[in-house]
Amino acid sequence: MSLPAARKLSVLAAAAALVSSVGAAAPLPGAPAAPVKEPVAVGYGGAVASVDADASAAGIEVLRDGGNAVDAAVATAAALGVTEPYSAGIGGGGYFVYYDARSRTVHTVDGRETAPRSADAGLFLENGKPIPFEEAQTSGLGVGAPATPATWDTVLDSWGSRELGQLLEPAERLAKDGFTVDATFRSQTQANQARFADFPATAELFLPGGRLPEVGSVFKNPDLARTYRKIADKGTRVLYRGEIGRDVVRTVRTPPVAAGAARTVRPGHLTARDLRSYDTIRRAPTRISYRGLDVYGMAPSSSGGTSVGQALNMLERTELSEASPAGHLHRFIEASRIAFADRGRWVGDPAFESVPTRGLLSQRFADARSCLIKDDAVLTSPLAPGDPGTPVACGTTGQAAPTPRDAESTTHLTVADKWGNVVAYTLTIESTGGSGITVPGRGFLLNNELTDFSFAPANPAVHDPNLPGPGKRPRSSMSPTIVLDDGRPVLALGSPGGATIITTVLQTLTGRLDRGLPLVEAIAAPRASQRNQTTTELEPGLWNSPLRGELERLGHAFRQNAEIGAATGVERLRDGRWVAAAEKVRRGGGSAMVVRPSGTP
Repeated sequence: MSLPAARKLSVLAAAAALVSSVGAAAPLPGAPAAPVKEPVAVGYGGAVASVDADASAAGIEVLRDGGNAVDAAVATAAALGVTEPYSAGIGGGGYFVYYDARSRTVHTVDGRETAPRSADAGLFLENGKPIPFEEAQTSGLGVGAPATPATWDTVLDSWGSRELGQLLEPAERLAKDGFTVDATFRSQTQANQARFADFPATAELFLPGGRLPEVGSVFKNPDLARTYRKIADKGTRVLYRGEIGRDVVRTVRTPPVAAGAARTVRPGHLTARDLRSYDTIRRAPTRISYRGLDVYGMAPSSSGGTSVGQALNMLERTELSEASPAGHLHRFIEASRIAFADRGRWVGDPAFESVPTRGLLSQRFADARSCLIKDDAVLTSPLAPGDPGTPVACGTTGQAAPTPRDAESTTHLTVADKWGNVVAYTLTIESTGGSGITVPGRGFLLNNELTDFSFAPANPAVHDPNLPGPGKRPRSSMSPTIVLDDGRPVLALGSPGGATIITTVLQTLTGRLDRGLPLVEAIAAPRASQRNQTTTELEPGLWNSPLRGELERLGHAFRQNAEIGAATGVERLRDGRWVAAAEKVRRGGGSAMVVRPSGTP
């Protein structure tokens, strides 16, 4: 049942009043180059939240200079390509969700990478069997056509107010002058050390002298600074039709492997024609109503909008604000399980598959599926999907298929400006470290996005909509989300984390909208993730909680995951101020900034 408007607003206002700490804006000119990370900031003039303080500061710099949310999002993303090179960069892609304050409309851009035109369903098969994931990940075979620069062109041409070259300047400075290495950057480098060492350009950049970067040292990437400068001067055509693109194709087709390396590194099939023909797609956003609010997300090729939307539609029939903590988690876990069962059967690239987006998001289908959820019992995974075309109450159709693996890298940023425009932008190079292959002389890693395809059907008896194909976009879990109240922004958020993105966004939304947690606390709350698997993942905060015992007695089974997701978000308060919020601890903590801080609400 939807919340009455008055109650809905009072819940939002009361929870906003609980914000517990306030971060600072970006440093003034002449202050230290590395701003301090704070997980929450409140104030006027616009807001930026990302995982990195230097990147958030780049976005704030643009907002202070009169740029809008789209401009600031691009500048922040470019800076993340410097400081978060293992999660994002111009060698990857992503999804961009934008709220336009003037028209009160939401727009989305599909900037997902595409498979080469030569790809078919057997892309990752050898002698009829899937190749080892590690051989697909660290190879040219897993590299899709980079899409991030094209995404920047699309959003700036559509809604920006600055030229790309101007917006790349903060990131170019950061790459040239360097940033301070933190424990997260070092640990991610260490996790990739063996494969990075097998590629001379990668080793030279990230393992100088064969050593890991020390925490507190300054890390510079002059090659990337020059690449950004070239794109600033000549435009993104230098990647899609010019010299950078030629270097990308050469690297994919003939990966430069160190002499004596024992690793099997397969060549890829990307061509100059694949780069020339790449284009982003402006798609209609997904939209559902939840507690009287409008929730907008990313339509397929991402499964984020349909899965989050379907789960919210199922949960709306329960008054979660009155549920016990165990009851809330039980319902959340079961709704996630069902949504993932349906995602696996129905969602793929709509250019290749008939994706029933409207049916998946219909309340009729949600009601038919939600009646599977019982307060005193637990569903068994893998759960068979339902049919959104002909929903049957408490029914399933066909056979179940397990959820395949999904990388847990990626990064998310959220931006708002003084005019009320909002951006939720999730971008990635897939695995942490992508393919592990740096384009020589260019300073950026190539993606391994094509490993998001199913290598083979999880169940041969069930149609798999996510097999590779020529020019096809692999299914994604990225879930950039914007919530409106009567056409005006309430909050926006998103997260990295592979398939756990969907559950992270869903849990954060229900924590904020149903449990009344301040946004920063909804982000910090310990997480669970159920993806139609036999066990549900729990972070330590839930694993070590009495809630685990309560849920196990009900029939749930769990396994531990040290860290799920790394969300960021922004929220508009009723007095016109913005709250920017990020992680307190995950990934070393995030960075929330506003243009003009104003104290606690």
